[in-house]
Amino acid sequence: MDRAYVERNRAQTERLKGLRRLSDVELGHPVGEHWTVAVALAHLGYWDGRALGAIEAWRRYGTRLEFWGGVETVVQGIRLDEAVVNDLRLGVWRTIPLRDALEQAIRAAEALDQVVADLTPAEAEVVASQRYRVLDRSLHRSEHLDEIEQALRS
Repeated sequence: MDRAYVERNRAQTERLKGLRRLSDVELGHPVGEHWTVAVALAHLGYWDGRALGAIEAWRRYGTRLEFWGGVETVVQGIRLDEAVVNDLRLGVWRTIPLRDALEQAIRAAEALDQVVADLTPAEAEVVASQRYRVLDRSLHRSEHLDEIEQALRS
């Protein structure tokens, strides 16, 4: 398996760290209708944390890699997918102090990058076969970092 995702993850984490230059006003800048830069960062930190937890639980218990995507989760008749989870978490993300949202996102990205880089080739194959975006977090990070940069330019 091509391990280029390790470098892509690292590059997006460095890009994330570059946001430390932003002022509090910029961290509070709108990104879309309901999000701010800080909310987008809290979102990234949350989902990187979920990916980290999924890999750690899978390695510890050897069960299927459980992550919201690709697994239909139904609670009291409501299908919980990423969009629903994002909506449910929005209120919490809005309460996180601006700089804390940024630093939490950075810490989650760094921790996940290390775990992903340390996976054996066989482990990486299993993770990729079940949910590639858990392995290659650069895909998710770059989407939101692009949105943040675009919002700040407007």
